[in-house]
Amino acid sequence: MFYLIIEMFSYPFMVRALVVGSLIALCAALLGVTLVLKRYSMIGDGLSHVGFGALAVASAMNAAPLAVAIPVVVLAAFMLLRLRETSHVKGDSAIALISTGALALGVTVVSMTTGMNTDVYNYLFGSILSMTGDDVWITVIVSVVVLLLFIFFYHRIFAVTFDESFTRATGIRSGTYNSLIALLTALIIVIGMRMMGSLLISSLVVFPAMTSMRLCRTFRGVMVSSAAVSVVCLVLGLVISYLYATPTGASIVLCNMAAFFLYAVIAKVRGLD
Repeated sequence: MFYLIIEMFSYPFMVRALVVGSLIALCAALLGVTLVLKRYSMIGDGLSHVGFGALAVASAMNAAPLAVAIPVVVLAAFMLLRLRETSHVKGDSAIALISTGALALGVTVVSMTTGMNTDVYNYLFGSILSMTGDDVWITVIVSVVVLLLFIFFYHRIFAVTFDESFTRATGIRSGTYNSLIALLTALIIVIGMRMMGSLLISSLVVFPAMTSMRLCRTFRGVMVSSAAVSVVCLVLGLVISYLYATPTGASIVLCNMAAFFLYAVIAKVRGLD
């Protein structure tokens, strides 16, 4: 087994997957804690559907996928935030409206142009092999920017997460930091779709946070645990995918599910549930 794992990481595409996946998992886990606590965890699922629509249109136009998808998904994130704050259509309803509309547009464009080709299939379900050297560099740069912004504004994000009214009363513009959270989430969703696919990328946002909340009782504790769980599950998912030829994204999600149930059992035994 040990020699198989060494062999696995002798392939450049597996090293790329490990580097890219770890960065995406780390960023998604940190943002996921805030999104889950704000009861807005389904934004990842909604934005991933928007991302698929944008990528499908880019594929049909023979345009650079990320160059099209990133601004579209960022715009969708701000629209969801705006709808949530000012419209009668709030929360999950706003997400459903935008995400299903974008998904329908993507499916229609695909069916009328290129059909269900390899690129479109990879956008839906993810593929390690689909990641190019450019994808790796873009992901590394975006992930580092997301991490630095999150760390730099950590205390403001913490305040906005728990009490927006108090945050506004202290002079902090909560709307600005809500927009920052939406922007960072949109960036991570788009760059993560290459590996996880639009149907599974939201699991990296939700599962680690929900898992960690079973045992941890402080915001910082949940953050640290969520980051660790997310990265460990990603590595285990990559190993399982390589050894047993299972889909990478699905393997990572199953590892996250196993971690959730393990934490739930430990919480039950310790009387924390």
